[in-house]
Amino acid sequence: MNTLSIAHQSPDLQDRAECLSRQLALPLQASDQPDGPVLMVTAERLELRQSGPKAPGPVYVDFAGGRLGYRGRQSSLRNEPLARAAGLKKGHRPQVVDATAGLGRDAFILAGLGCQVILLERHPVIAALLADGLTRAGKVAALAPIIERMTLISGDGVQWLSGQQADVVCLDPMYPHRDKQALVKKEMRVFRTLVGDDQDAAALLEAALGAARERVVVKRPARGEFLGGRSPSHSLPGSSTRFDIYLPYPFT
Repeated sequence: MNTLSIAHQSPDLQDRAECLSRQLALPLQASDQPDGPVLMVTAERLELRQSGPKAPGPVYVDFAGGRLGYRGRQSSLRNEPLARAAGLKKGHRPQVVDATAGLGRDAFILAGLGCQVILLERHPVIAALLADGLTRAGKVAALAPIIERMTLISGDGVQWLSGQQADVVCLDPMYPHRDKQALVKKEMRVFRTLVGDDQDAAALLEAALGAARERVVVKRPARGEFLGGRSPSHSLPGSSTRFDIYLPYPFT
């Protein structure tokens, strides 16, 4: 992937683009039609874009609309496998650390069901997209209480978890998606070229097991291998996705 740069669509957005350029240590392009991959500042949102005739559409965080907005409105303990995997029950909403936050979808679902969620994202560009989405969603009255339960931390999950504890730690390491939906394919193509695979996923699982008081939840492909070759305590199978649940090490 070519060097990522920052661009903006109009002169009134230049200050924000310059701020991002300094924050992320990325070059600033003057044109609103830049070459190569770009983090584009628009009046509506922050977008990750690629150029070229076969380039996928922009990637951005949107908690209010699309599939995620609908899913958030329809979520319940009964119909969300993630909620069951994380141990949510009537009267019990664990504190959750999403150690591979990505675009924040899982964290948003859990926060919408009442959990306090810490989102860890180590790639600064993905963290910037996520921060932008959280800021915009926080201005929507219906979403503000959910966003208040979400705290974003930009940093490495293995390092952060080594000094922390939480009720539940969720992991969704980068793996080859078999989902045929265009949106998933588009995002995975952009993500993989930007951040690559999670080579330290096994180490992240070890760190999570040391930090979790109740359980560690790992999202995997339905037929995928266990993370790091470690068998879970049990699993919740699905048609395309499986949740592996690991009971943590006892604290001494």
